[in-house]
This record gives sequence, structure tokens and C-alpha cells, in this order.
Amino acid sequence: MPPEIAAGIDDVSQRGAWNTPTPQEYGLPTEIWRETVARRQRYEEIRNQVFSKNLVSINDLITYNLDIQQFAQDVIENCEGPELLRAFWRAINQVTVLDPTCGSGAFLFAALNILEPLYEACLHRMEAFVAELTHGDHHPHKYKDFREVLDQMERHPNRSYFVLKSIVVNNLYGVDIMAEAVEIAKLRLFLKLAAQVERAEDIEPLPDIDFNIRAGNTLVGFTTVAEVERAMKIAQSGQRKLMFGEDVATLQRIEEKAQDVDRLFGKFQAMQTAHDMREYAQDFMETKEELRKRLQALEDELNRYLAQEYGVDVTKPAAYQRWLASHQPFHWFTEFYGILKQGGFDVIIGNPPYVEYSKVKGDYTVRGYATESCGNLYAFVVERNEVLLSRHGYTGMIVPHSAFCTDRMAPVMKLLSENGCFWLSTYGIRPAKLFVGVEQRLGIYFRRPFAQYSKFCTRYNRWNEEARAYLFSQLQYLQTNEMVFRNSLPKVGVSIDQSIWEKIQKYKPLSANLTGRSPLFFHNSPRYWIRAMTFVPYFWNERGGEQTSSHVKFLNLVTKTDASVATAALNSSLFYWWFIALSNCRDLVMREIESFPLGLERMSERTKDRLEELVAELMKDYKEHAVRKETEYQATGQVVYDEFYPKHSKPIIDEIDRVLAQHYSFTDEELDFIINYDIKYRMGDQLLKEGEEE
Repeated sequence: MPPEIAAGIDDVSQRGAWNTPTPQEYGLPTEIWRETVARRQRYEEIRNQVFSKNLVSINDLITYNLDIQQFAQDVIENCEGPELLRAFWRAINQVTVLDPTCGSGAFLFAALNILEPLYEACLHRMEAFVAELTHGDHHPHKYKDFREVLDQMERHPNRSYFVLKSIVVNNLYGVDIMAEAVEIAKLRLFLKLAAQVERAEDIEPLPDIDFNIRAGNTLVGFTTVAEVERAMKIAQSGQRKLMFGEDVATLQRIEEKAQDVDRLFGKFQAMQTAHDMREYAQDFMETKEELRKRLQALEDELNRYLAQEYGVDVTKPAAYQRWLASHQPFHWFTEFYGILKQGGFDVIIGNPPYVEYSKVKGDYTVRGYATESCGNLYAFVVERNEVLLSRHGYTGMIVPHSAFCTDRMAPVMKLLSENGCFWLSTYGIRPAKLFVGVEQRLGIYFRRPFAQYSKFCTRYNRWNEEARAYLFSQLQYLQTNEMVFRNSLPKVGVSIDQSIWEKIQKYKPLSANLTGRSPLFFHNSPRYWIRAMTFVPYFWNERGGEQTSSHVKFLNLVTKTDASVATAALNSSLFYWWFIALSNCRDLVMREIESFPLGLERMSERTKDRLEELVAELMKDYKEHAVRKETEYQATGQVVYDEFYPKHSKPIIDEIDRVLAQHYSFTDEELDFIINYDIKYRMGDQLLKEGEEE
């Protein structure tokens, strides 16, 4: 690095150029030097962990955000003994990947692309082991299993076709409530397969995955034997008439039928990769038809039990059919009996619908969900995953990040983060979005339920569109087991976040001082700045005249000095860090304000006086840079208001943070971190212009 940049690594006072753009030869697109230095230091940290042999598990690879797919591929390609290769082949051949709300199959398609090179690597290594047999006398049965796999491959048009077909048949499973989406998902996979065939004469019948990717309601239906048993007891209680098999052996009979269906399904799957489908077409069709009939019979029986649980009179055909059409029950217990009997799916991934439950209640209702009070379908999907996941499995979902930082979603947080190993990364919507065109702050979580308890989080990620390609590779997780806050998982990613958290937690929250008649005012919809003031901002509308904007809220403290000190704290970059770490990053609510550990009772009079001076200076600066704007709203007509731009007042805000740093006993490194927190996005073009001037 340039000497003037390197000088700041050990000396905070030498970081004058760290907020300037990094030249292309040193940095990634849109990086400033502060980010470049942090990225390089992170590289050194991970490299040291690798060479110190401290990374010993898959969980470690996730925590350090390493390329697990490449790691697995390297191990396969370089394995020296056949047993390791056999273990890998069994694992990837048998791994079950589920998207419970698969839509048109984007996540299943991604899983296909991840598994493909691992299959390819195994086949290449098998060929290498078998080739060794030509160089001497060997036992005729040596590597027999490898040769059988390679023989199967030769019966297909080419290696790629065999690999993709094996993955589609053996590994991928999906469910969606929209039958049209399910058909599109299957079509996408078929087109991928068909694209591997170069000559028309090599085309063979496409695999049949009608039983892998299914239409139905993921949230309605039986997942376990225990749920069926409970429904049977309701049906047999005398409150509702049971229309079939009232003897005690009914449950056992249902399970035996499910076992028969699973055996038939196993045969159906094996036929697709082990045989030439053109030669065995008749057997295949007969097996499929038998499988379909047996599944339908089981489904009919279970639907009647479930309908009675919902209070539907199954003796009235019209009402029963309406319920079936609206709820579209999907019984995991029978549809994927073998997988669930073995413990569940190995991997569950997806992007569930972010739909308010109130919007679908007119169509269908759910029962028995601990997350029902969350009131959104994605919460129910997350809970359903927990039942469907194998004890040794992993699940990962993209959901609104409010799931991890709002009181409403407390049941989801309890479900996901109170046991097992949990990783969370969160993403903003400015300047770029995770899904282009979707105004939704999102979180991506990974979870292994049955593992040693640990929570890992990243900072709240922002990025420019030019840097999208590097977004995920730069994620940095921090263990946050000790960072506990009510109904929020702190969005932090580096150890300095933790040290600041520990220091400020020694002080009493601001809620201890919110009594009195000395007011301060704050805007409840911040973006990159918290706007708190000792005066009421100007606001006028055509309907009500001059008044206080509905977006401006107020607090009352005991003295005018305390109100000024609190105003200073709310405007500080330290409070902005607190707000981003704990809130939904959109609304400033009393929860984050009241809980902020300001410690007014321990603050010296000298510190209070200095903060009061700085707030007076800041308010004057706010007013000088304010712009009076006019706009038109349909509800209220013309609106006139003052807009404030705190970034122009950053030097004063920095001084407030320096005073607060002394109060909390921050180190120079901690103060530098707070003053420059999220600096690239908070200062925007102004930061770039300052860099050009320097």
C-alpha cells in the first residue's frame, strides 16, 4: 500500500486519506481506502487461522465465509484413497435438497449448479482409480462400485446429461401452492437437461420428477405421524363422525401404506438412472400409475382427517370440496415419507413469500403454528422448515430482515436463535438492493439446529451496484452470543463493535431520565442520519396550517441541559451505530431511544456543558443549511416544510462523538470507528468530492 495509507494502520492520527477512493490497482470497485485496509487485514486474519489449523469443521468454513463448494471439489480431485471418494459419492448422491416454496425453481436450479461440479469431480476421480487397474494384476472385483457407476454413465448420451439427470432425480425436491409455477420449475430443469444432447438420435425420454416437485400448500397438511394421530383422536372423539376405519389399527395401517408408497417411489427413481427408459417404458409407466393411485388413496384418507380438524363436515360434499380447493393440503408425512422417516431433508433453502397472513385468511387458514402471531407467511414457512429438517441438516432462507429486529417477530427469533448454530447477514436497499427493483430490506440466515449454541451476525450491508459481484465474498461474521437485546439480533460484524457494545452497556439507559418538561424533537424516519432538535421544525399544510409534522416526535427530560445532552447523543454517530445495529433501519421508535445507554447520572457537569454548547452550535448549523421545500399531497394539498442536511454539519457531530468517547472511555481506535461508521454512504458524493480536492 502507499506509505501514507500504511502509516494509518497503527496510528489513528495518520488516517487522513483513508476515506478517499482507492485507485483501481489497489482496490475493488467503489472501495475507499478504509475498506481496502479492512479487507486486507481480514485476509491476513483468515490466512493465519487456516495455517494455524484452527478451522476444523463445516461450521468454521461458514463462519469465516470460505468457498465450501471449491473446498469440497479440491478434496475430491486430490483424494488419494477410494474410501474418501466413496464417502463423497454416497453423500452427494443421497443429499436431499428442498425448497418448500419453490416457485419457478430458481433455488433448485442454483442447487443443481452447485452439485454438478462435485458429481463431475467424483466421476473423473473414479475413472482415474479404474484406469490404474490396467497397469498390473488386480482383484477382479476391485473398484467394482466405481465401474458400475461409470457403466451407468455410458448408457446416457454424455457425462453432463448423466450428472444432471442424477441430480434432478436423486437430490432436488420442491413444493409450491401454484401448479403453474411447479410446471415451470420442472420445465426449466428439463430444458437444462435437453441442452446437453448434441445429436437428435441421442435424445432419450426425460426423467419424470412429478413426485419430486409437487403442487400443494406447504403450510397445510400433516408432517408427522403424531399429527395424524392427534387428528384421528379428534375425529374419534364423538364430536365429529368418523367416516372410515375406527379401529385402533388405523394409524398403523396408514403408516404401512406410506411405507409401501415409499418403496415404490424408490423403485421409480432407480429406474430412471439405472435403465434405458426407451427399453423399459412400459414398466416405468405402470410403476408411475401404481404410485400415483396409492398416493391418492392415502391423500384422500388424510384429507378427511384434516378437514374435520378444521371443523369441516366431510359428509357434505360441496363444503368439503370448497375446503380442499382453498386449502390445497399437502401431507409431507406421506408425500416424502422415506425422507422424513430417515430424519428429514438434509438441506432446506428458499425465498418464502413475504405476504401478510391477513391477505390470505379469506382463502385458507393455518393451525398449530407458534409463529402465527407474527402474521406473515414467511414466518410460518420458517417454522415448517424446523419440522422437515434432518437432525444433521442445514437450512437457509432469504426473509425480510425485520424478522430479526422487531418485537412482532419475537417468535421467529426465539425459534431460530435460541438453540443450535445460527448465522445471519442483513442487507439494505440503498444505494443498491439485493433483488433489483424490490424495496425490501432483507436478511439471509443459515442454521444448523442440532449443534453447539452459537450466534453469528454481519454488519448491515450496503453496496454500490458496481460492487455487487463482491458482496457475498466479503461478508464477515461476528459471534454475538453475549450481545443480547430484546427482540433484536445486533447487526454487527467486527470485534470493535463488540468492544464498544460492552463499554456502553455499563451505563443506565436513557429511559431512566425521560421524566420532566424539557422537550427535544426527533424525526422518526431517518436514512443515513438521525435528526434530533431542540426546536420544532417548520411544517405547514393547506388543510391545517402551521403545525408539527406527524413524522416529528418528542421526548421530555428533567432539565434543559439534560434535553440538550440527549439531543447531542441522538445526533451522534454513536447513536446512529446503535440504531442501525438494533432497529429495522427504517423507523426510529422509542424502543431504541429508551434503551440507549447514555448514563446521564454518571456524566460529569463539564461533559454536559460541552455537549450543550455543541448542540447550540449544531442547531444553528442545521438551520443555516436547511432548505424550505414545497410539495403537493392528495390528502392534504400543498405542504411546505424545512428539510435538514446533517452531513453538512459532520464536523460538529464528530466533536459530539469525541466528547461522548471520553464519557465512555473509548480508545482512539473505537472513536475512529464510530466517527467513520458507514461513512461512504452517509457522506455520499460529498465524500468523493473531498477526496478529489485532497
